[in-house]
This record gives sequence, C-alpha cells and structure tokens, in this order.
Amino acid sequence: MVSFLIRTQNEIRANSVSESYKSAKSLDSNFGLNLASLPANPLFGTDGIRGRVGELLNAPLALQVGFWAGIVLRNHASHIGPIILGQDSRNSSDMLAMALSAGLTAAGLEVWYLGLCPTPTVAYLTSITDAVGGVMISASHNPPEDNGIKIFGAAGAKLSPALQAEIEAGLRGQTISGSINACGRHYSRGELISNYGEALKQSLQNQASLQGMKIVLDVAWGAAVGLAPSVFTEMGAEVICLHNQADGDRINVECGSTHLDILQATVREHEADLGFAFDGDADRVLAVDNTGRIVDGDYILYLWGRHLQQQQQLPDNLIVSTVMANLGFERAWQTQGGQLIRTAVGDQYVQAEMLRTGGMLGGEQSGHILCRHYGITGDGLLTALHIAALVKASGVSLGEMVDQSFETYPQLLRNVRVVDRDRRLNWQNCEPLQQAIAQAETAMGDAGRILVRASGTEPVIRVMVEAANAELANNWTNELVSQVQQHLAQ
Repeated sequence: MVSFLIRTQNEIRANSVSESYKSAKSLDSNFGLNLASLPANPLFGTDGIRGRVGELLNAPLALQVGFWAGIVLRNHASHIGPIILGQDSRNSSDMLAMALSAGLTAAGLEVWYLGLCPTPTVAYLTSITDAVGGVMISASHNPPEDNGIKIFGAAGAKLSPALQAEIEAGLRGQTISGSINACGRHYSRGELISNYGEALKQSLQNQASLQGMKIVLDVAWGAAVGLAPSVFTEMGAEVICLHNQADGDRINVECGSTHLDILQATVREHEADLGFAFDGDADRVLAVDNTGRIVDGDYILYLWGRHLQQQQQLPDNLIVSTVMANLGFERAWQTQGGQLIRTAVGDQYVQAEMLRTGGMLGGEQSGHILCRHYGITGDGLLTALHIAALVKASGVSLGEMVDQSFETYPQLLRNVRVVDRDRRLNWQNCEPLQQAIAQAETAMGDAGRILVRASGTEPVIRVMVEAANAELANNWTNELVSQVQQHLAQ
C-alpha cells in the first residue's frame, strides 16, 4: 500500500510501492497541464466544469480532474468501490472519457464505463451499486464544440460544493492527503444501461400504460437516442422520433430543449397527443401540448405537484424551484395551499434545498425536474414518462390541463455574450448596470421582477425581466440589455 501526502499536483511520495504500481510513473508529472492556463475564477460552475474543448477543456485537464476526483471520492468513501463513467455523443466525449478514466484508474479506482447514455443513468447506477461516485461527460444543452464534466457522489447526487472545492484545490496544487493501493482497471459495462431503462418503466407502477397515445420525441442527436424511443414504445405509445441518431456534429443544433419549433410543427402535423424535447444529455425536458404550445418546467412542476398533492405524497405541499420560476406559477400554487421555495439557478441548488427541507418535488423552468419518490437528480426521461401518464390518466388533453392551471406573467429572457470571463463573473461591479436595475425595480414595484446573472454554463450574461404586462417587460429588458452590451460586452 502507498501512503502519501499530496503536496502539489505532481508529487507522489511513498516508502514502499507495489510492482504493479511502479509502472504508473506518469503520476510523477503534472500530466501536461499548464497551471498558468487555469482561470483565476473557480472551474466548477452551476453544473460541473464546462467550456470550449481545446481551450479550457482538454485531455491534460480531464486527466487531472479524474485523478483528483478519484482521490477526493476515495477519501470520503465508506468503502472503496468502482466509479461509473458515461458520456454524451459529442465528438470530444471519447477523448475526455479516456483521459478521465486514466486519471481515475491512476487514483486507484475501478472504472465502469457505460459509453453513450443519459446523465441520469450515471446518477441512478451510482446510487444502486457500491460505487464511490459517478462522472458524466456532457455539456448538456451547449453547442457541439463545448463539453463538460459532471461529478456525482456515492448517493447519486451532484457533488457538493465542498467536495468540488477539494478537487479544485488538488488541481491548483494545494495539499491533499490520500492513499493508493494500486492502479485501478477500466471495464466496459454498457449492459448496465438496461437496468436504468427498467427502473424508468417500473417507476410508473400501477399507472395506466401509454397505449393509444401518439408522442413525438426530440432526442437532439444526443445521449437519449437509444433509450427514449424504446422506453416509450415499450410502455405502449406510438412514437415519432426526431434527431434520433448519435451525432457529435449536430447535438443540440437547432433542436432539442432549446429549439422547440420543429417539435411543435411535428406535433401539429401528426396530430400527436404531446411531444417532449430533451437536451444533449437528457437530464432535462420540455413538453409541447397537442396544440403545439410549449409547456415549460413551471407547468410541469405545477401539474405533477397537483397530482402528488392529491395523492398526499407531497409533504407540506412544498415545491422547490429557482429564482427563474414565474410569478404566475408561484401565486397559482399558493392558491392551491402550496408553498414555493426559490433557490439560485442550478439543479444542484434545488437538490440541496430539497434534501434540507425534505421536499419531494423540485426543478427549474428550463426543464430540470427532480422527484425524490424516484430518484435524486434531474431526469428528463422519467419526467416525460410521468407527465405522459398523467395526461393519459386524466382523460383530457395536455392543452386542457395547462388551460386549467395558471397564466404566466410576461417574462423575457435575453442572453448577452460577454467573452471576458472576469467581466462576466464580476458584472455586479458595473455601476451603470446597477443603477439601471435599481431604476427598473423602483418603477415596477411589486408588479415585476428582475434577475441579472452570469451563466454558469455559457459565456453569457442572462437578463430576465418579468412584469404585469408585456410592454413593461420588453422596455426594461431592452434597457438592461443595452447597459450590458455597452459596459461589459466590449
């Protein structure tokens, strides 16, 4: 056994080393990573590490992330088990998977490599096996040239900020203690994906099958191309599938949960009951009703929440959402005797608040939906199956269910590209923008909300304005966007 104190990224000292581990001499280098190339701001954002491949994300960084994630997960594990590794269809995912696996095995962990699969597959399999954690390679809804690394703890939940900070500390050369017995091994375990598929179907329990329903699925050339159509078909639905081949050049391009126009047109053309659009790794979903109208995460939370409330399966009638949740949703839920807790944007914050409060349902307007009756992470396929089952059991269309729920306040969201990372993350220091925000908040009072934030997943500043009428929302959105463009985007 090697016992050591890791003082920098490239120091591994030991008094005795097994013969099998002596071959891993590459651990005595920094794996080719240039520390000066790391940004000053934290690497981990709202959903792991994400960026442009070849710039922030490259093989040396992935190798180091794998190694330090392995060390941190081992240090906090009650036992030493394998780590689950999956990926989406991006062209860079193979490269990053192999680099991550090299780092993880260098840290002494056994890697179970799933290959192409949705992010919730990694979370689920991590939670039901003796794995010490899981890693998913995906940039979710981002374009093909981006990629990302998401890390899960042994329970299948997103890794806590504290453990993310430990991994980053190792990456940046700070002292971390640990021990390694020997190099780990890499095994292809793609057969495990079917266990997740079965769990999806079993989650419906005694609810009606989807027999007789016509459902359109947009799988965005991404991670759900294999599972989504097969699961819905096996549940009895007639499935029309869009963008249903794994394609690293086209993942999320004008399709999926961020581009719903093709799905809307297809639902109308085929007179389908409803449609679902997933992002590249299928951890989120948006719906389209039978008229082609978009049904976002707020509506999904309301409809699923009402069902759980009626089944007395929603403790304290609580739903956890984010600061992006529409005021119309919040006030309608309150009239049903419910309470809504808002968190910062990011499903990891929703998840943490659900665990803190005992909440069973939570999610984001963007389609990350978490239901702790069935899992602990956002799951697009699970959510879509349950919403389809609710529609089937109700005897009315999804459009009618939405009509009977609530009306949203006009809400505009604009993304302003700000390439300079420091300017973007420190936008609060922009005095003209702060003055404009204060002026808008005073003008709207209780009849509106403003949210300006730096995206944790893309090089943009998001400006959201919600108001009692569309004209007010539009005017203040334009004013704030203009301030961002003038003072930050240059």
